[in-house]
Amino acid sequence: MTAAIVTVAVPSFNQGQFLEHALRSIFEQDVPVEVFVIDGGSTDNSLDVIRRWEHRLAGWRSHSDRGQAAAINEGIARGSAPFVCWLNSDDWFLPDGLRTLLESCDNNPTAPAVYGRAWNVKEKTGSKRPIWTEPFSVERMAVRCIVSQPATLVRRSCWEGVNGLDEGLHMVMDYDLWWRLYRFGGPLCYVDKFVAVNREHELTKTSSQRRRHYREAIRTVRKHYGRVPLKWWLAQPYAVWYKGLFNVIQR
Repeated sequence: MTAAIVTVAVPSFNQGQFLEHALRSIFEQDVPVEVFVIDGGSTDNSLDVIRRWEHRLAGWRSHSDRGQAAAINEGIARGSAPFVCWLNSDDWFLPDGLRTLLESCDNNPTAPAVYGRAWNVKEKTGSKRPIWTEPFSVERMAVRCIVSQPATLVRRSCWEGVNGLDEGLHMVMDYDLWWRLYRFGGPLCYVDKFVAVNREHELTKTSSQRRRHYREAIRTVRKHYGRVPLKWWLAQPYAVWYKGLFNVIQR
């Protein structure tokens, strides 16, 4: 068997309706992968889906845990491939997405991670829009997260160098990771190609816990940048109150 080049951790909890799509998108990549599904003890049909794919998985488990960040760290630690990423069970890769990211890693050997573009798809309507991404800049990172998590690939040496995700974070563990990877290994490399899709639905954490999301994001910016740009204070009321109300009306 060809040795895995990418370790993919798939954290999941009661996402059986989406998990099949996520796993299929991984195994359809033209890249040798080792995939670990870290399930938080689902009570829906998730285990049926996992068992259908068990012959392709490098490992899986299903029991309560310490949260998403801890689950991702566990999954990646169980692997040994030189590149790592995680794909939430409600997201998916586009065809050749991982290959595109790997080629960028090869062309930018000093970058601790590479990231491409991603679509945001609303589950209810099927409408899609591009997630805001742009070439890496510390100043722009301080204003907003310009890196899309499902479209990112990290060198294992750098992942281990920063000790993976901060398990004390629940909403912005990816945003915090980009900052720490930058401090550890330099700027992340941007690939101007679409490689993944983020699925937005009613149970998505950033939709259902906006206030908590902004609190964590503001603390993260202050920690890594030293101050909080005015944008965060202006955008918070819109995202937490106005946009939340709009989403309720839409339902």
